[in-house]
Amino acid sequence: MKLLSFIAVVLVIFVVYCGANYFVFIRGLQSIPQIAWFRYSYITVFIFLSSSYLISKALEHTSFIGFHHLFYWVGSFWFAALLYFLMSVIIVDSLKISNLAFNFLPAKDSLPYLQLKIYSFAGIVIIVSLILTYGYWNARHPRVKRLEISVEKNMGTRKSLTIAMVSDIHLGTLLGKQRVNEMVEQINVLKPDIVLFAGDILDEVQTPIFRNNVGEPLKNLIAPLGVYGITGNHEYIGGINQSVNYLESLNIKLVRDTVLLVDNCFYLAGRNDKDQIRFTRKPRKPLNEILAGINSQLPIILLDHQPYKLTEAEENGVDLQLSGHTHHGQFWPIKLITLKIFEVSWGYIRKSNTNIYVSCGYGYWGPPIRIGNTPEIVLITLLPTKM
Repeated sequence: MKLLSFIAVVLVIFVVYCGANYFVFIRGLQSIPQIAWFRYSYITVFIFLSSSYLISKALEHTSFIGFHHLFYWVGSFWFAALLYFLMSVIIVDSLKISNLAFNFLPAKDSLPYLQLKIYSFAGIVIIVSLILTYGYWNARHPRVKRLEISVEKNMGTRKSLTIAMVSDIHLGTLLGKQRVNEMVEQINVLKPDIVLFAGDILDEVQTPIFRNNVGEPLKNLIAPLGVYGITGNHEYIGGINQSVNYLESLNIKLVRDTVLLVDNCFYLAGRNDKDQIRFTRKPRKPLNEILAGINSQLPIILLDHQPYKLTEAEENGVDLQLSGHTHHGQFWPIKLITLKIFEVSWGYIRKSNTNIYVSCGYGYWGPPIRIGNTPEIVLITLLPTKM
């Protein structure tokens, strides 16, 4: 039953993808000049772009590594390009429909109309190219988001705690060892007391991760209190056992449905991803079971990848919850969907005495593009109000 559901989802996605490509392809073909070499070139380029991701999946577990990377990169960019081409075509078609009522376009098949079609085609290609270029540049330039949060508890001998938090790195083909090394250098410059990874450290395509040991630079993180992380949904999609073994080999201590007392000053709780039940048929532990028996006078920091049911942290006395997963839609206008799905798609919220921060993430899934948000490393200074 589970296999049939998976096949059904894949088929729906495939049909939608093919349908969107066909729609954009036909509209583009109708807009270009009736010149044989130009039309053949358009058809060839479109077939290459639209089929690249599917070809990369076919080459994923083969020895054709270079070709896999080429098609994977091209196909990933095309996913974003397709969205914006589709939006552009819908806008153009809307104008054509409006023209039936207001008659503001040149007469059909007239020279000005044919010229307008060509200029529109060229203009849309240029605009989409500029959007993708900016989105790629933006995705490659993460910022440091600084927060200062007070908790109404004591922290033993500590007067403050500096946390570097990162979510949704998605190590893999698109975010390789060089980017990981850059991230490690950025974190080490901040001199945090502790480093916390809030899930989706790995992408679901794990063959290139293990083959190239992409996460190796993570061993160079410097944090006196250690480096900790939790599982995200992509660790489960790729294979939870090998994901956990690999991450722990990088000196990341995974906190899985348990709680740790760190430095005798605060508690760090970590939850398995909520999608665990889909892949293992076992539900994760309820938060009240995880936190049972701890000293509530000390601060409680919770790592929970997906920011669902935020009231649960509030009801269980959590002082700081750190989450990711949403990517804030990664690029506009998908963020309009995440804003509807999640109480917090990106940013800070306080519920009673519980502070919650949802990061838009450091890396990217699918297209290496970010529009409408900026990738980030979150640096949090936690200050106890009681000494």
